[in-house]
Amino acid sequence: MIRSDTPFLVWILAGEASGDVLGARLMSALRAYAPAVRFVGIGGTRMEEEGLQSLFPMRDLAVMGLVEILPRVRALSARLDQAVEDVARQKPDLVITIDSPGFALRLLRRIAGQACLRVHYVAPQVWAWRQKRVKKFPGLWDELLCLLPFEEDFFRQHGLVARFVGHPVIQSSACQGDAERFRRKYRLSESARVLVLMPGSRRSEVPRLLPVLGKMLTLLQRMMPDVVPVIPVSPVVAATVLHQTVQWPVKPVIVTDIEDKHDAFAAAGAALTKSGTSTLELAMAGVPMAVTYRVNPLTAMMARRLIRVPYVAMVNLLAKREIVPELLQEKCNPHTLARAVQRLFDKPEVALRQKAAFKEVINSLKGPEGCLPADAAAQEVLTLLVRRGKIIPR
Repeated sequence: MIRSDTPFLVWILAGEASGDVLGARLMSALRAYAPAVRFVGIGGTRMEEEGLQSLFPMRDLAVMGLVEILPRVRALSARLDQAVEDVARQKPDLVITIDSPGFALRLLRRIAGQACLRVHYVAPQVWAWRQKRVKKFPGLWDELLCLLPFEEDFFRQHGLVARFVGHPVIQSSACQGDAERFRRKYRLSESARVLVLMPGSRRSEVPRLLPVLGKMLTLLQRMMPDVVPVIPVSPVVAATVLHQTVQWPVKPVIVTDIEDKHDAFAAAGAALTKSGTSTLELAMAGVPMAVTYRVNPLTAMMARRLIRVPYVAMVNLLAKREIVPELLQEKCNPHTLARAVQRLFDKPEVALRQKAAFKEVINSLKGPEGCLPADAAAQEVLTLLVRRGKIIPR
């Protein structure tokens, strides 16, 4: 393990809630091995708890979609200029960008002429769609840290330095929730069937899923009167979720606390979630699920022409087979979703098959040599700094 007492400055960027968690863990791990490190940049509440004073609110960057981003191009461009200017002013030894490739990769390209090293954490998913984009990556970073085991080989085949460091879900406490505590706190009976709904963490995606989920609950309540929906949300979208669920036929339990979220997982009999990291969290907790998603029809049309993988759910990609149903676009409708949820609750054999497959998926995400993902990422960063003469190891 590399340790160092050399002072150095890291400029770090996260653009959404998952990146904020990843950034906070990396900051903590780096500080454990190199106590003299300092951090500046852009992040959310988790990174601020680690001492970061964000240049501007992270929520300004939380947007996705080919069409959805258009109204905010000017504002995002101004934020990019602000970030570039701050890097030039701070003169960090290292810039770490986390996920958010639309913003992060533009920043890395803009600061290419500066003296700092550049690391991008969370590989752009070019293996999934628009693979030709990989040709634009040489020169963008000094090292790429990957979360998924197959990504290292993919990028190396294209001549890019990449390291698999493990997936942060391994480091989460998603599987350590307390079902009894959750039921007690929210006064739920033992017979109540808890359904976790995860519509997303971005302001641009949540409004698309909530209306269909509300209509789905109207149908589901007729089939399962004892169902209780629980929606774990980030602070970024909490107000939106609260406002848009006021008229739902069943009042949802809305949780923003991580402990409450994991307790909800423990109490849940099923989940309906967007694609992405949330599927891995639920798999870690052993919650049977169906995946659903809906975007602007024009975005969907363009995506279908570009996607090069057989599945969109991360658990399915890693398992290399469909272990959870994917109900996307046209299938993201109240009747289909209600039937899928009912099947998860009423067919124990379906839930058991999913849970067995989840264990296989989670095992594939462990860091190299059993190292925690944040520690593995911190060690890769420190190795780079030592190799380039930025710090001296003890």
